[in-house]
Amino acid sequence: MAIRRNFDNNLKELKDKLFDMADLAKVSLKESVIALKTQDIEKAEEIIKKDHLINQYDNEINNLAIILIAKESPVATDLRKIISALRICSEIERIGDMATNIAKSTLHIGNQKLIKPIEEIPRMLSIAEEMLEEALTAFYSEDASLAKKVADRDDEVDELYGKLVKELMTYIPNYPNEISQITQLAFTCRYIERVADHVTNICENVIFLVTGERFDLNN
Repeated sequence: MAIRRNFDNNLKELKDKLFDMADLAKVSLKESVIALKTQDIEKAEEIIKKDHLINQYDNEINNLAIILIAKESPVATDLRKIISALRICSEIERIGDMATNIAKSTLHIGNQKLIKPIEEIPRMLSIAEEMLEEALTAFYSEDASLAKKVADRDDEVDELYGKLVKELMTYIPNYPNEISQITQLAFTCRYIERVADHVTNICENVIFLVTGERFDLNN
């Protein structure tokens, strides 16, 4: 009984760190698009500097998982809980990278006058943020049904991504000197689309946690 309690406590510590890491990634993601929209160079630089905090959580969670596996030799559901947490940790780290990439695009654009107001990109981000929040809820509650519903929303982000990039490309003939800015805005759309893909991967791992089966939800 004491052994079981020890395992549960260690697993809780791992999951708590995972959610703290996710909170950091969510803030970085939101702030990165705000920095882009307002062309806030200082905020963008701060986001890039803080990326190491997310990476630090990634290392700590991986180390905790290794110790937990070595000490407890978990099997079946217990092992799946650790493996799924590790995989989800990796996806969150990559979401943090996408926030950093958006911040870098903001630096590339600098103080150039924007060819159009940044309105659709925040809408696209809003869907990705909702997906991430619900995917983490599905993980916390071990809800495979919710995970599948979240993954289905990836199509919404893909559709918006296609529309926005297509629209951006129409600006090139009229703004030949702003190709770099147009490219960076297109990159930003791609980064948010990748966030939704990483969230979908989180959902796959929730389903693996609950059922023990692997599903490709990105198709």
